[in-house]
Amino acid sequence: MPLTTSISRSPLTARRIRAHGILLGVVIWTIYLWTLATPTLRDRNGLLKGTDFLHFYTLGTLALEHRGADLYNMPVQSAVAAERVPQAGHLRYVPLYGPQVSLLFAPLAELSYGVALSVWLIANVLIYAICCYAIWRTCPHLQSARGTFFVLAMAYPAFIHLLAWGQTSGLALACFTAAYMALRSQKMFLAGVAIGSLIFKPQLGIVPGVVFLVTLEWKMIVGAAAAASAQLATGWIYYGSATMVNYVHHVVHLRQIFPLLEPRPYQMHSLRSFWAMLVPWGNVAFALYVASALAVLWMAVRYWKTTTPLSLRFSAVLIATVLVAPHLTVYDLLILAPAFLLIADWSVANWQDSAMHAIGLLLYLCYVLALMGPLSRWTHFQISIPALFALFWLVSRRSLNAQVVQ
Repeated sequence: MPLTTSISRSPLTARRIRAHGILLGVVIWTIYLWTLATPTLRDRNGLLKGTDFLHFYTLGTLALEHRGADLYNMPVQSAVAAERVPQAGHLRYVPLYGPQVSLLFAPLAELSYGVALSVWLIANVLIYAICCYAIWRTCPHLQSARGTFFVLAMAYPAFIHLLAWGQTSGLALACFTAAYMALRSQKMFLAGVAIGSLIFKPQLGIVPGVVFLVTLEWKMIVGAAAAASAQLATGWIYYGSATMVNYVHHVVHLRQIFPLLEPRPYQMHSLRSFWAMLVPWGNVAFALYVASALAVLWMAVRYWKTTTPLSLRFSAVLIATVLVAPHLTVYDLLILAPAFLLIADWSVANWQDSAMHAIGLLLYLCYVLALMGPLSRWTHFQISIPALFALFWLVSRRSLNAQVVQ
């Protein structure tokens, strides 16, 4: 999270940031808990608690019943969900997860929906806490800011969204955190295994996959291929070839169902959604997305090949992952937590550099801009994306310049 030292020339003192974090945390946690405080499975807005967790709960039910043919059948899944959770009504979710994901949620599907949701949310809180703590422990210049770190971790908007939606981004954060810790220990194969485990959210594996493939990180490539293959093979063995063919068919034709997949485009945070909201012509917007995504990929590859610290190169990969992903919802911004911590540690260590004031301000903005998504319903401008790109560009540029000076 964006921690800075108290510098008289900058308004972003540690004390102010901690105060802002406390205020933000109190507001969003109060709203979240008040919204949930109802005696039924519907919250005060009339929405099913956990929202997207119903989809995973349904997939787990299909896994228990060995119904691979229905994993990509929306009407059937809607009927199963209504049968298991009558208060849900007839909600529909676009089925795009790999077959192996249903197996993960099969044990939870044996419980009632309310109990299963509680278990899942507690698991996500623990995963998030462990990941943030593990990264924070590697940041020597943030060790004296334990209280501020805790406040900002708790108040991070993406974390609240993760719990509110009941999503799987906590697992993605765990994969990236494990990859970073393995890279720090020079365990390249294990780092690849962690990245390959993102196959359940393949859009998050595009940037690291391209970076490591182009830079010929063979141990990581082998590890990633092994982990991804193991996940998919598990689903294949359990359900058979027909289900796998169905899954591949849906992934290949993903672009055709984006309108169904993204009913709230203002909650999307990537270059594709940025251009789609800004430019009214679909083909032009997609062309701009491809061009800008390729530019970010090129920058990420070049930066990874430098000798700058791993913490900064890995942070750049995380930011590029968010920018390039063809589908990235607000709760997926959770994967930026390690990048915020690692860049903050670097900026605190080099705060005498005037460029760090701009980086600190961008960290601050990127941290809170997840809350500003709904404004783009009227402006058609998702401000989080320019801010993330500016942070990506400035960190890579400034760290390379510092190397030259040294």
